[in-house]
This record gives sequence, structure tokens and C-alpha cells, in this order.
Amino acid sequence: MEQQVLWQELIELVKHEVLPALGCTEPISLALASAVATKYLDKNSISHIDAYVSPNLMKNGMAVTVPGTSMVGLPIAAAIGAIGGDAEAGLEVLNKITPKQINQAKALLKEQKVSVQIANNNTTIYSEANIYAKGDHVRVCIESSHTNIILIEKNGEVIFKADNKTQKESKKESIITHMSVKQIYEFATQSNFDDIKFILHSAELNDALSQEGLRREYGLKIAATLHKQTKTGLLADDLLSKVIIRTTAASDARMGGATLPAMSNSGSGNQGITATMPVVVVADYLKSTTEQLARALILSHTIAIYIHSKFPPLSALCAASTAAMGSAAGMAWLLGKGQYEPVEMAICSMIGDLSGIICDGASNSCAMKVSTSVSSSFKAVLMALNRIRVTGKEGIVCDSVEASINNLGAIVSKSMKTTDTQIIDIMSHKI
Repeated sequence: MEQQVLWQELIELVKHEVLPALGCTEPISLALASAVATKYLDKNSISHIDAYVSPNLMKNGMAVTVPGTSMVGLPIAAAIGAIGGDAEAGLEVLNKITPKQINQAKALLKEQKVSVQIANNNTTIYSEANIYAKGDHVRVCIESSHTNIILIEKNGEVIFKADNKTQKESKKESIITHMSVKQIYEFATQSNFDDIKFILHSAELNDALSQEGLRREYGLKIAATLHKQTKTGLLADDLLSKVIIRTTAASDARMGGATLPAMSNSGSGNQGITATMPVVVVADYLKSTTEQLARALILSHTIAIYIHSKFPPLSALCAASTAAMGSAAGMAWLLGKGQYEPVEMAICSMIGDLSGIICDGASNSCAMKVSTSVSSSFKAVLMALNRIRVTGKEGIVCDSVEASINNLGAIVSKSMKTTDTQIIDIMSHKI
């Protein structure tokens, strides 16, 4: 494929995978299904809501705060989506909810009019909202990605039915399958700046979320705790600490219910934060130009998409760890003065370090995994700058960075399926 054509398709791919998202994308997916359903009936006369979600979506929706509501879980997501959701806003479906609507949604829950159960469906991402009002019943199903509506029915009559696979999803697979880390590096460092500067919006959104996380204490207050200890001397106020604190602050805020959007990556706000903030912090430290920041960010986000394409969209692996491999690439490019080798070496070392961190559902503790992941990425970058990496003789890491990534993908796609089932079983017994 001609290079310019390939690069343009990569740009389209990044624009498709790096999107603003308000709140954790799993409960937001259900909120969107509810919002779309109430387009076709009277939302002020809802009698009850029955929702069904895939096991992985249940796992990621059980313990996360829904923005603006101060409540956790999928039932409030389904209710507020139905009452106040903007059906046209995609992952920002809850961007216009009001206190009155939040109270109406909470009343539905108090009256036990909202039910969320695990669906009899093998799709990793699946959310279904059934809204009943004044004798009408609207059913909306989302499948494969968080905003991919596949079915709308009213009183048993099909209003909309999509194909099983969208053209965009097919394009994603065909582009990513045949890429290499070196090709992505060349795309990020050589493509026209005007074509990639859109990625700077990820820095704007995620940095604003980070600043919010530092202004107020959200979730487990991880960033606030670490920041406090830089004042006492228990933690150094150095570049590593800044990378961890500013990245974790954004995750704290997002998982703690802040009403600011994150720029997501591969359907996850935490992945977007992790791919963005370490690069932003290092660029600030180096006083990098706007173009340098944009190239480092496009490298980070595209690498994160590339690695994530090797396994299911939701799995037993914490994807913040693989997004941090993207930010390791971006930081290595900035600190390594544009050289390719540190990029490759940092990714390999991270695979040797973080290959087993599990995902046990979206919650406030996700910010801890984010802080762990970016700490590993910074360490891997420092090693790479000194021309040190986990070698191909150690563990699942190979001499080739692509082979190392593929090995990680194989473990997640095959062996960790059992782990995922066990995690979901443990969590389901806590309901």
C-alpha cells in the first residue's frame, strides 16, 4: 500500500478510536442504549427498565461512579440515561443531565423499577435496554463496541437493524493486522503535522481532567495522597512523581464521578488518560514544541491501539498496562531525541514487567493500576535510554517487539479467558 494512503487510513483509525468519553465507557454504553430507547416513547412516564449486559460489561460497570449522580453501578446508568441522556452524544451521553433528572432516576431505583442482569450473549461488549412507558416497549441493543447500535425495536416492530460488522470495524482489523511498530513510528514522526495535530485535543481534555483530580479529592484519592507526600519528603518531587501524580489524578477524577470528559483510547477513558498524560508531563518538562508533543501523542495513541488490537476489547488483562506501553513509546521518543531504538526497547521491557496485571472491573482502584503502569513505563524508558531492555532470552519477550506483543496477545486471548471467567464469578457473588 502506498505510504500516504496508509498514513491517511491510520489517521482515520485514530480518529475512530480516540474519542471524548464522559464516565466509564461500560455503564455509559448502557446509558446510551437507554437514551436511544426513550427517543421513541414518553420518558416522563417510564414504568420500568429491564437491562441486560455481557459478563465483561457487568464486571466493568458494577463498582464505578456514574458522572454527576454520586452513585455507582449499572442500574443508575440505565435510569439516568433514560431520563436525561442525550441520544446523539455517543460516549458523552450524560453531558446535559440536570439535578432534577438525577433525582427522577434515583426515584426509579428506590421504587425498584430498574433491573440489570447478565445477558445470554457471548459478545464481549453487549448492552440492551428495554424501556416500558404507557404500554409501549422499546428495546435497544448495542454490540461489539460501546456505541455500535445494532437493533431498535418498538412494540416488537423493527425500527433499525444493522449489519453484524460495520465497515469501520473491518477497516480497523485490516490496517492494524499488517502494521509494525517501526511503521507506526515512521507515521508518527514523518507525516504532515497538520494531519495529526488533532491529537492535541487529547492533551487538552485529559490534562483538564488531571487538574480537576488535583483540585478535589476523588475516589481513593491516590494522586492527592502522593502529592501530599511530595510535600513531606516521603516522595521525591521529581519527573517520575509528576508523571505518576498527574496521570493518576485524571483517573481518580474519572472513576470518582467527575463531570469532565476524558479522551478515550480503544473504548476506554483510562487507556486514553494513560496514553496521554505521561507524554504531556515529559513534554512540559522538556519544553517541547507543539509539534513534538503532537508527534509523541500520535505515536503513543497509535501504539496503544496497535497493541490492544491483539486481544479482545474487554479481557482479564488491565488495558491501562498496554496503553502505558504507548506512552512509553511517546516518552522514549521525546527523551531519546527522536531515535527509534528506545521506543522498541521500552515496549519490550514493559511486556517483561507488566504482562500479568489483571482487570477486576472498573472502579476507583483503576487509578492504582494506572499509577503502577505509568511507573513501569517511565522505568522502561530510562532503561531504554541507557540501551538496556528485557532481552529475547527472558520470559515471553522475544528479540522482535512485534513477536513480544503477539505473545502477550496470545496469552490474553487464550490462557486468560479462564482467568476472566474466574474474576467475573468472584465479582458476581458480591452482588
